[in-house]
Amino acid sequence: MLRRLLVFTDAVDWLTEQIGQWLKWLVLFSSLISAFNALMRYTIHYSSNAWLEIQWYMFGAMFLLGAGYALKYDEHVRVDVLFSKMTPKQQAWLDVFGGIFFLMPMAVIIGWLSIPMVINSFRIWEHSNDPGGLLRWPIKIVIPIGFALLAIQGVAEIIKKYAIATGVREPGKAYERPVQ
Repeated sequence: MLRRLLVFTDAVDWLTEQIGQWLKWLVLFSSLISAFNALMRYTIHYSSNAWLEIQWYMFGAMFLLGAGYALKYDEHVRVDVLFSKMTPKQQAWLDVFGGIFFLMPMAVIIGWLSIPMVINSFRIWEHSNDPGGLLRWPIKIVIPIGFALLAIQGVAEIIKKYAIATGVREPGKAYERPVQ
């Protein structure tokens, strides 16, 4: 059964990798928009709140949609004082525990509670209060999507770490095929 679940983790890792690679383009686009906006502001004294807001939207999307990518590569925040002194199997058990009791409840609760806000924003066609500002629902919808992607990657990480903790996968081989 665990070996079949590891096939699921491979699919989730592939999806997360595709999203992470796509998000790298947002960094470039956001930088280009920022440079263009600064150029326009200092050369012809023209600027728009829409240009600033789209940069914020892109940053928010990069952060929220990239959380699962960071989790996949263990780039998330962790207190290494005790963790670094543990064996790889102990680390894996701690990650399983943390994933089940902290990561998953947080991701599911925040994702779920954000849905009514998104629906309301879409229903009233909410706009920014700033002159020339953008619609708000496109960035607000990123919140439940981002936390759903984080939760899915969280499930995959729990499965992979459980496989390491139980000896089905070797420590340090979390991104490779299971031991035969």
